[in-house]
Amino acid sequence: MMPRNFKEVLERRRSYYHLGGSSPVSDGAIREILEFALLHVPSAFNSQSTRLVLLLGENHAKLWTLTKDVLKKRIASAEAFARTETKIDTSFASGYGTVLFFEDMTTVKKLQSDFPTYKDRFPVWSQQTSAMHQLAVWAMLEDVGFGVSLQHYNPLIDNEVKETWKISQDWELVAQMPFGVPLQQPESKDHNGLEERLLVF
Repeated sequence: MMPRNFKEVLERRRSYYHLGGSSPVSDGAIREILEFALLHVPSAFNSQSTRLVLLLGENHAKLWTLTKDVLKKRIASAEAFARTETKIDTSFASGYGTVLFFEDMTTVKKLQSDFPTYKDRFPVWSQQTSAMHQLAVWAMLEDVGFGVSLQHYNPLIDNEVKETWKISQDWELVAQMPFGVPLQQPESKDHNGLEERLLVF
């Protein structure tokens, strides 16, 4: 495969919902992608508040089992849960791994204390910081051959995740990113008109 430029990587980044459990690269290469994002993605006030947890193998499977367990208690209809379970099993749990995105609220609270003028903005900027990390990791995982999607079962699974992997209570779960070898191409994506989305003066 020919190397892609940045625009090509962004263009090819899509949500994949049919994943296989193999990997085109080593676990070390996956870790390097996450390390690169943590080192080079910007953050407001250089807060470096993003925290990542990489779940592989049994730990990846455990995440989606506990997610189903939590949802089963909340979804009243057995038929509705069966649809949810099938989606999780074929689109997320069937993949090779999952990246959990957290924000360290200790860092956010310290910035609020140090810069009270911007106190109300730091939680917003923290979410923006996480979003930039999500896009960077997503694009880099796709670029090496993975299919990826971004999920948000938080805050429903927050307590179980923190208890299972002994994660600090100060870390706030923002998103879950399952990835694996794509088994099916995503459908074409519609774009709203640029004239509605871009102003140039």
